[in-house]
Amino acid sequence: MNATIFLVLRFVLGVFLLAVGFDKFFHFMPMGEMSAAATDYFSALMSTNTLKVVAIIEILAGISLLVNKYGALMMLVLLTVSVNTILFHAFLEPGSILRALVLLILNIVMLYNYKDRYKDLLRA
Repeated sequence: MNATIFLVLRFVLGVFLLAVGFDKFFHFMPMGEMSAAATDYFSALMSTNTLKVVAIIEILAGISLLVNKYGALMMLVLLTVSVNTILFHAFLEPGSILRALVLLILNIVMLYNYKDRYKDLLRA
């Protein structure tokens, strides 16, 4: 991929991750209405502080992309968050899946661009 496009995507994903990560602490983006099942699940995540861990992962991944350090590692860690976010929206809140899809697509694009860094891990 073109280095300029990769730089722009890295910056966009970094800012996106910082925004959604800090939103989990400061609640500056409106959430909208959720179904009862989604509200129960979300409440369980909040009561066990799991959502704070997810927020910290998103913030660290965003910072790592913006400063261009440990991006390949953080994209692997972020993939678990991306997949779980897609599953949450697919099964409990399908009407608001757009941000989750953007996160997953950008995460996959970044993983692809860091593919050379994973060769040693994937060697048999």
